[in-house]
Amino acid sequence: MRFPLVLAASLFSTTAFAQALVAEAPLRAHLSFLADDLLEGRGTGQRGGDLAVRYLETQAAVAGLQPLQDGSYRQALTIVGSKALPSSKVTFSAGGKTLSPAFGKDIVFGAANGQEKVAFDAPLVFAGYGIRAPEENWDDFKGVDLKGKLVIMMVNDPQPTAAEPNRFAGKSLTYYGRWVYKYEEALRQGAAGVLLIHTTESASYPWSVPANGFGHERFSLAGAGNAMEGWLQEDMARALFQQAGQDLDALRAQAETRAFRPVALNATVKVALNSQIRSIEQFNVAGIVPGTDPKLKDEAVIYSAHWDHLGKDDEGSARAGQSDHIYNGAIDNASGAAALLAMAQVAVKQPARRTQIFLWPAGEETGMLGSTAYTRAPLWPLAKTAADLNLDSMNFVGKTRDIGVAGAERSSLYASAARVAKRMGLRLAPTIPDLSGAFYRADHFAFAKAGVPAFNVGSAVFSGDGSFDFVQAPKASGERLVAFKKDYHQVTDEYHPSWDLSGMVQQAQFTLNLGYEVANDKNLPTWNKGEAFGKVKR
Repeated sequence: MRFPLVLAASLFSTTAFAQALVAEAPLRAHLSFLADDLLEGRGTGQRGGDLAVRYLETQAAVAGLQPLQDGSYRQALTIVGSKALPSSKVTFSAGGKTLSPAFGKDIVFGAANGQEKVAFDAPLVFAGYGIRAPEENWDDFKGVDLKGKLVIMMVNDPQPTAAEPNRFAGKSLTYYGRWVYKYEEALRQGAAGVLLIHTTESASYPWSVPANGFGHERFSLAGAGNAMEGWLQEDMARALFQQAGQDLDALRAQAETRAFRPVALNATVKVALNSQIRSIEQFNVAGIVPGTDPKLKDEAVIYSAHWDHLGKDDEGSARAGQSDHIYNGAIDNASGAAALLAMAQVAVKQPARRTQIFLWPAGEETGMLGSTAYTRAPLWPLAKTAADLNLDSMNFVGKTRDIGVAGAERSSLYASAARVAKRMGLRLAPTIPDLSGAFYRADHFAFAKAGVPAFNVGSAVFSGDGSFDFVQAPKASGERLVAFKKDYHQVTDEYHPSWDLSGMVQQAQFTLNLGYEVANDKNLPTWNKGEAFGKVKR
C-alpha cells in the first residue's frame, strides 16, 4: 500500500522515535570518563584536550559514525594563544596626574593580534555602548575617526524606555550588548585598543570572571585582532573619568540616547603589553550518519556539543590556595559531549532521510573558536545545513514535565519542537527574557551568525533560574540547579555518581527526536522575519 507523502513521513518519524532510544548507561559512562581527573579538564592547548579528542574520535568510530571525506574524524583549526606577562603595564595620564591601575584588581588586558610586543601612546575616547545598529537607527560613532585611539565602552545595550519598551529587545540582551561584539566593533573602527567598563549588573557576572579569564592564556583564531583589549573595574573607571574632568554617570545617561556622540576625554594612555604567544593546532571532531533519501541526503542536520573546558591550572590554584587544580567541567560540557556519543550510538541504527552530523567543536570556552572555524570552512555546505541543535550544560537533577527551547522561537524550529514535545508528553518551557544573553554564548550562535537556524536545547542549568517543572521534588530540584551557579567555571564542577541522569537522558532524547523531525521533514527550517543573523542561499 502506498501512503501520501506527508503521512509516510509522519509514520517514518514516529517509528524513528520508537526505535532510536537514548540509553543512560553509555551516557553516564562517557560523562564520568570525560569529567575524570585523567583528562585534566580538557583544556585548550593542553594534554587533557588532546586526550578528549582522541577519546571522542575513537568512540565515534565505535558507535558506527562515518568519518569525514579524508577518512578522519578531525577538522583542524589553528589558534593563537596569548598571555600577558607581568612586565606589561598600562598607565593613564589625566588632569596632571598619573594613574597606574593594578592588573587583576583594577584592570585586565591582553593582545589578540598575535604580537609579542604592543606599545603605543593614545588619547582616550568614551564611545557609550559602542554600537552601530541600523535597524535600531542607532550609531554611537557618528563618523568620528577612532583610529589610533583607546576606546572605552559600556557593556550591555541601550535600555528600554516608556516610549520604546522594545528597543534592543526590551529587557533581553542582544548581541550588541555582548563583550564579543564590542571587541569586534572596536576592530572595525580601527581603534588602537578597547576597554570595557565592568559592573556585575551590566555584564551579568562578577569582576572575577574577566579577571580570571585574562589571568590565563587566552585564545583566538589565527588572523587580525585588537592589539589591546580588556576590562576596567568600575571604581577605576570612575576615578579615571573624574580625573579627566568628566562625570561617568552623566556620560552614561547621555549614552542612553540616539543623540550621543563619542566624547574625547582629557586623558591619554601609555600601553606596554608584552605577551607570551604560541600557535597551536586544535581539532573539532565530527562523524556522519548518511541520509536515506536520494535527494534529501545531500542536506544535513547537525547536533553539536563542545568538548573543551578550562583545563589544568597549577599556578592559578596555588595563588588561590586551592589544592584542586583541575577544572573538570562535568556539566559544562562533558554532559553535552557524552550525550552526543549516546545519541550517535542509536542514530546509526536508524538513519533519517537527511544526513545527520555529530559535531564536537573545540575552543567554545575561549570564544566559540571551533564552531566559528567550522562555519568558515564547513564540512557540509551551509546552504544545505538544515539546523544546528546544540547541547551545553545539561540537566543533572532529574526528569521534567517541560523542556527548554529558548532561542527556538526565532525560527520555525519552535513549531517543530512543539510537535516533538507533544509526542513525548512534554510542554515547552515558557520563554523568559534573555537577561544574560544566553542565546549568544554557546556554539549554536556561530551557526546562527552564518545563517543556519539554530538554538541550544536547554535545561534550567543553562538559564540558571531553576524554574523548570521537575517531576520529583520541584522546589528542591530547582534549588539544586540554582546552586550550580557557584560551581560554574570552578574546580567544583565535578561528576558525582549519585546524580539522577534521567533528565539528561530525557533532554538528549528530545534533541535526537527533534533532529529526526527536521531530518525527515520535506521542508528546511526557516528564520522568522527579522530574526536572521546571517544569510545562506537555500
